[in-house]
Amino acid sequence: MTAGAPLLRVDGLTKIYGSCCPACVALTGPDVGTNVCPRCRSVVACADVSLVVDAGEIFGIVGESGSGKTTVLRCLYGDERPTSGCARLASLEDGRANVFEAPPRRRHEIRTRLLGMVYQHPSLGLRMDLSSGANIAERLLMVGQRHFGRIRARAQGLLERTEVPVGRMDEPPRRFSGGMQQRVQIAKALANDPPILLLDEVTSSLDASVQARVLDLIRELQRRLGVAMIVVSHDLGVIRLLASRTAVMKDGRIVEVGLTDQILEDPQHEYTQLLVGAQV
Repeated sequence: MTAGAPLLRVDGLTKIYGSCCPACVALTGPDVGTNVCPRCRSVVACADVSLVVDAGEIFGIVGESGSGKTTVLRCLYGDERPTSGCARLASLEDGRANVFEAPPRRRHEIRTRLLGMVYQHPSLGLRMDLSSGANIAERLLMVGQRHFGRIRARAQGLLERTEVPVGRMDEPPRRFSGGMQQRVQIAKALANDPPILLLDEVTSSLDASVQARVLDLIRELQRRLGVAMIVVSHDLGVIRLLASRTAVMKDGRIVEVGLTDQILEDPQHEYTQLLVGAQV
């Protein structure tokens, strides 16, 4: 990619579950109020999703349950294989390669070096019976690090940075509170200094006071490390606090995208207006 190009560009991302017929995309979406194809009953989880994320930016994706926002993250991270579309990372072959078409070895490199994922449920991102330090070490080992002392020092530093007591680094996450589990998950995702962090509803199951601390941590990490983030949430308060730009999704489509303040203060799409009105 040329100078000034985005860190990530996604074009036409589509994911369909089911047999899939030629009419799936045309017969679904916000205009008809469903993401289930009436002909073949396939589920169009997302369709024609396009977005750009700049270096150091926090980009938000908001929508109700089933809108397709989590599917977008899972496709980007490689947990799901898209039906079609293209994603290009500036740090991968200078933005020329389509992430979705990368061979397995390259996909592994993308997952371990170029992207970090923080799931809504920590059990998806952590091995709950391994120590917190070992969870981080596992990710470091994936990229060839072998020196025990340096690995442990890196794990300790990441836990300190994410406000996990270092004295508990040899304890398994299953003994931790939900908020601390999420902080360990963030530490693990940051282990190899990825340029982009993907965060899926990371505060939705936390108490309000714990949620506030995790959100403050995310803002501080972004400020100090300059890592770009895509934050998925159904909560407009989370999006308002974190994201500079936001896409609104409904029935698998982006219906509005722009500066977060503009979208929340002067929503243009009817669905966005309903979302904002419901959370005032």
